[in-house]
Amino acid sequence: MTQDVDTGAGPARITWRHAAQPRLVLAVSHGAGGGIEARDLQALAQVLPRHGVTVALVEQPWRVAGKKLAPAPKTLDLGWRGIWPALAEPGLPVISGGRSAGARVACRTAVELGARAVLALSFPLHPPGRPEKSRAEELLGSGVPTLVVQGGNDPFGKPEEFPKGTYELVEVEYGDHGFAVPKRAEITQEQALEIITDAVTRWTASLG
Repeated sequence: MTQDVDTGAGPARITWRHAAQPRLVLAVSHGAGGGIEARDLQALAQVLPRHGVTVALVEQPWRVAGKKLAPAPKTLDLGWRGIWPALAEPGLPVISGGRSAGARVACRTAVELGARAVLALSFPLHPPGRPEKSRAEELLGSGVPTLVVQGGNDPFGKPEEFPKGTYELVEVEYGDHGFAVPKRAEITQEQALEIITDAVTRWTASLG
């Protein structure tokens, strides 16, 4: 089921994957270079409803408008705020999540919006090759229980580069920023996605 939502940044779109007996909503948005067809988002949408978690795949306004480049962070946050009432409408606790730039939005707005937790997929700790441009402050400041799922070969930040904090970090060995694994890897692409879905399923179970 899809739902169009008006926001201060333009119309957004939610694709719902409902659980039969939901206890949580996981709202996840895409990054600055792709959409909700991302392999990790689709895998979560397939698996989590079987475990009592309704998944809301969120297409941000710039993507719905057909633009190729994401706007500034303030505009991304404005759009996410506008989407939130629709995400909270089922009356269930909402996990705010996203991949890459979407993860940054979730971290920046979690406390303000009353998110139950944050799921950060491929958190872009820094631009590739620019570790001095750290965005760790956004992650460390989420203010709610946070799970980071990071590819072992992510040029935006490898797991060992992340600072210590109260968040949990799960590594997808060999994975790049899109969790793609090379053919020479010791795990298959399917196994890489299972690492993600298993970790998120376990983590959401601990949230209630």
